[in-house]
Amino acid sequence: MSLVLDPAAQDLLFREARTANTFTDEPVTDEQVQAIYDLVKYGPTAFNQSPLRITLVRSPEARERLVQHMAEGNRPKTATAPLVAILSADNEFHDELPELFPHFPQAKDAFFSERPVREGSATLNAALQAAYFIVGVRAAGLAAGPMTGLDFEGVRKEFLDDDHTPLMVVNIGRPGPDAWFPRSPRLSYEQVVTTV
Repeated sequence: MSLVLDPAAQDLLFREARTANTFTDEPVTDEQVQAIYDLVKYGPTAFNQSPLRITLVRSPEARERLVQHMAEGNRPKTATAPLVAILSADNEFHDELPELFPHFPQAKDAFFSERPVREGSATLNAALQAAYFIVGVRAAGLAAGPMTGLDFEGVRKEFLDDDHTPLMVVNIGRPGPDAWFPRSPRLSYEQVVTTV
C-alpha cells in the first residue's frame, strides 16, 4: 500500500463519499460542527491565514431567507437539510496574521496592505479551507452537499457584510433516501500528472 491511511477511512473520506441530495431529519449538533472545525483548522494555507468564516443557518426564518437566494434546483435540498452552512472568505483576515504567523508579524502590512491582494488571497485560502471542511464533514460520518448555484450578492447582503465574500452553501446531515446521483467520472492519473 502506498497510502498510510486505513482503506476504510479512504473510502469514508473519498472513494465512497458523495455529494448528498437528500437527508434524514437527524439533527447536526453544534458539538459535531465544533469537532469538524477543530480537526480541519489544521489544514495548510499561505501564511497560516484563516480567512474561512462559517455561518450556520439554523432558525426557520433564516433558512427561508437563504432558500430564496438559492438556484431553483437547490432550494428543496437547502430547505430540508438538517443544517446549512454559508462558507465565506473574510477579506480582513490579515488583521489576525500577527497572531497566526508570529515569526513574521510584518506579513500583515508587507503583503496584504492592499484590498485587491487581500481579496484574492482570502478567496484562494478560504476555498482551501472549505475543501478541508467538506472532508471534515465526511470524517464526522455525515454527508455534505456543497453548492455554488446561488445568488452570491443576495446571500452577502442578507447574511454577511462588505468584508465577507460568500463562496458556497453546504447542506450537512445524514444521507436520506436516494441521496446519491450515479458517480461521475474522474480524470485518470495520466490525464492530470506531468513530470518535467
